[in-house]
Amino acid sequence: MQTSILAQLAAAAPAGAPPAWMTYLPFVAMAAIFWFLILRPQMKQQKEQKNKLAALKKGDEVLTGGGLIGKIVKVDDNYAEIELAQGVKVKALKSTIVDVIPPAGSKPAND
Repeated sequence: MQTSILAQLAAAAPAGAPPAWMTYLPFVAMAAIFWFLILRPQMKQQKEQKNKLAALKKGDEVLTGGGLIGKIVKVDDNYAEIELAQGVKVKALKSTIVDVIPPAGSKPAND
């Protein structure tokens, strides 16, 4: 009698492996998380930086990657001439400009 109960339990247990799509589900989930948490925000930030560099104009106060702050005197396709002090001008690649500093009279974004 005991062997018949064990045989019935063995026959009732599932014998097959999970479906193939279930084995790939964790990898798809990790890829989706990676996309939404890392790649998408980074692409958005790069697009904003590209738009900011394209909108540079004479008179903007900028911060360079080297930490220099100055006003733009002249802008062309690849370069920007920046005046650091009166009579001190440097030519910098536009790609090294990190940020455009808003004018002193403007309100902060959180007000």
